[in-house]
Amino acid sequence: MFRSKLVFSLVLAVLISACDAGPDFEYVHLPGTEPAAGANMPFTSAIKVHSGTVVFLSGITSAPVPHSHPHVPAEFDHLDFSAAAQTESIMSRMKQTIEAAGGEITDVVQVTRFIVNIGENQDAINKVMNSYWGENHRPASTSIGIVRLATDPRFLVEIEAVAVIPD
Repeated sequence: MFRSKLVFSLVLAVLISACDAGPDFEYVHLPGTEPAAGANMPFTSAIKVHSGTVVFLSGITSAPVPHSHPHVPAEFDHLDFSAAAQTESIMSRMKQTIEAAGGEITDVVQVTRFIVNIGENQDAINKVMNSYWGENHRPASTSIGIVRLATDPRFLVEIEAVAVIPD
């Protein structure tokens, strides 16, 4: 009788402690974008889900991180606004974000690309993105032609991604 009460108490304690554990994910912030750093960012760079491990990346533009919200166009005046330069900046930040989550750029399994003037810009974007994936990796991809991005009318591309990082 004592043994069964002890087992029951242990099982109950484990169940109660699991309920207080909170959500099974963590926020991944790039240096300077942590809430404690005072960054006024309306998004998280990525969310790492521990059951898989699936990482969802917010849309990335070539805007400097962090930057003001609401946006201040003068903060972007020094940037190269060509499609290739913007994509290089985006892919570099995507790689950095995935590495901060414990993965590699080739762990990206899906990307969604929002592109202004898709006919004019897609080839330059593809060339840069493919240089990051290497010879054998191509994630699933969706490209959406848009009129403009919310950040600034000079930006031509925004990319969001999902990565699955091996445990």
